[in-house]
Amino acid sequence: MLISLQNVSFHFGARAILENANWQVHSGERIGLVGPNGAGKSTVLRLMTGSYTVDGGSISKPKDVSLGFFNQDLLSFSTSESILNVGMQAFEKAKEIEKQMDGLLQQLESKPEDAKLLDAYSHALHDFEVAGGYEMEHRTAEVLEGLGFSTADLQRSYNEFSGGWRMRVLLAKMMLQRPDLLLLDEPTNHLDLPSIEWLERYLQSYPGSVIIVSHDRFFLDRMVTKIVEVFQRDLVPYTGNYSFFEKEKAERMELMQRAYENQQDYIRQQERFVERFRAKASKAAQAQSIVKRLDKLEKIESPDATVPKMNINFDVAVQPGKIICTLKDISKNFGQLQLLQHAFGEIVRGDKIALIGANGKGKSTLLRIIAGREPFEGERKPGHNVEESFYAQHQLEALDIELEILEELKRSGSGKTEVELRQLLGCFLFGGDNVFKKIKVLSGGEKARVALAKTIITKANFMLLDEPTNHLDMASVEMLVDALNEYEGTLILVSHDRYFISQTANKIWWIEEGLIKEFVGNYGEWQVWLDEREKKQKAVQQTIVEKAAPKPTTEIKKEPKKAQDQESRNRQKEYEKLQKKTERLEQDLKKLQEEKAVLELQLGDPNVYADKQKFSELDERYRAHCSKLDVANTDFEKAFEAMLQLEEQL
Repeated sequence: MLISLQNVSFHFGARAILENANWQVHSGERIGLVGPNGAGKSTVLRLMTGSYTVDGGSISKPKDVSLGFFNQDLLSFSTSESILNVGMQAFEKAKEIEKQMDGLLQQLESKPEDAKLLDAYSHALHDFEVAGGYEMEHRTAEVLEGLGFSTADLQRSYNEFSGGWRMRVLLAKMMLQRPDLLLLDEPTNHLDLPSIEWLERYLQSYPGSVIIVSHDRFFLDRMVTKIVEVFQRDLVPYTGNYSFFEKEKAERMELMQRAYENQQDYIRQQERFVERFRAKASKAAQAQSIVKRLDKLEKIESPDATVPKMNINFDVAVQPGKIICTLKDISKNFGQLQLLQHAFGEIVRGDKIALIGANGKGKSTLLRIIAGREPFEGERKPGHNVEESFYAQHQLEALDIELEILEELKRSGSGKTEVELRQLLGCFLFGGDNVFKKIKVLSGGEKARVALAKTIITKANFMLLDEPTNHLDMASVEMLVDALNEYEGTLILVSHDRYFISQTANKIWWIEEGLIKEFVGNYGEWQVWLDEREKKQKAVQQTIVEKAAPKPTTEIKKEPKKAQDQESRNRQKEYEKLQKKTERLEQDLKKLQEEKAVLELQLGDPNVYADKQKFSELDERYRAHCSKLDVANTDFEKAFEAMLQLEEQL
């Protein structure tokens, strides 16, 4: 057991988050902690770390169990160090030993034959290796690059990066520390699809236990084997991934609803008896007994969720033409970075397109080009009667900060009643009197939700959505999915939420080699197609490698044909020269390949990494040797092909 919560109670003021809740986390478990926004998921993690103190009950863990907590509050950290150095701070013990080694080396310079110093240095070398010192730079670079950083980024200052990229650095550091229990609060919020997929592969082989708070259903399905739900001030466990949890919870809710209704029927019957016979002397004692029994009765709460149900009918004011938007010969550069190069794309009425790919590939830029809000080279031609509505998470300046939330939606011109607007706002987590809050007091996430609500109630026939699910919990995402599936217009969206994409898109767009690529089908079908394409590409590459591989000289030797004229004799002489040249180049190539193997063996020695200068020199030699090998391989292939061509003429 790593940590145990026993009869834990915790309150924020008068509001109870947990009441007598129990939970035990064991070694090797991968758990998803779920619940609607505001249920207390992050609070539970903070109770585990000791950031909050329980009001009742206890939380216990063995002294030797280490915890790592990744959360948005880490953004307060600031440093001018490179992100590689920040990541390597995870190897705290190795860093301390490295300082000890430096001190011992300084002493050994003046006392090179001191046996005690030599022995201490030998032990420090061993401890440094055990602490992962020889591989800390390599492992840190591997994790940072897996999370989307380029090799060149590794030496850039941490403070140069935006908040989202800083969170990636801190996530890398947390994972490299390898605590026994890793607590991750929304780890995918700032990641693109390739980075999320990399994180999945990394965590699946993580040696410790992991608790994940996330609104990404795909991520939870792939990562966890157990779900714990914060429900009615309790922690309710389910064995299985998120999809299993959904089915099991539906069955559990049905049973709870029946139990609740049966208890309510029983209470009403008993209360009628009391009201009827309280005044009768013969029944008064029995009625009083029933009252006491009802007071002691443990009430079953209604399991009916308080999450509002979205029931929006999208009103498309005008029917557009068949073509919504055409992009011709589109080019877009940011300095030396070329995102689009003579690209073409066409959006047809009824399309529901997901624009996906890694961060920095130009997804949001392309979305703004389609919306006519980004300068570019080429032609953008909007279709007939197209009325668009554009939602971008960083473009909230259209909101009037002096207005209340409800007033802001009334200004949208949707024609909806106040009741309908309040129902919609409830879906976006603005219930009760919260609709009267002024925009200026809202957080960034709350403003984004208001902007999204305002976007989807317009009568536009073409919607452009940039990361619309970023600030929504799972129930709200599900409601948005239902609403967009009922939407009769056309839409294009950018999202890293794979569940959301799979449930809404009928076409996939991505940017590759400066061009807009299109796949007609849903996300699952695109994934199958992509896997097949990668397999074919690997097969083609393998064929090329096999064809280019040096062949034994016995296969290429051939008795020269009998010369019949001078031209034939000249060809024969040239053939023999090429044959000798090919044999010589083959021997050179073999020697270079052997030397490369020796260099790789040396680079694989952990001791090399202890001497930065030695490693740098060896790495430089290896790169130069690889270049030399490439040239030699090309020369051999050219000579070999020329010899074969001449052989056919003999």
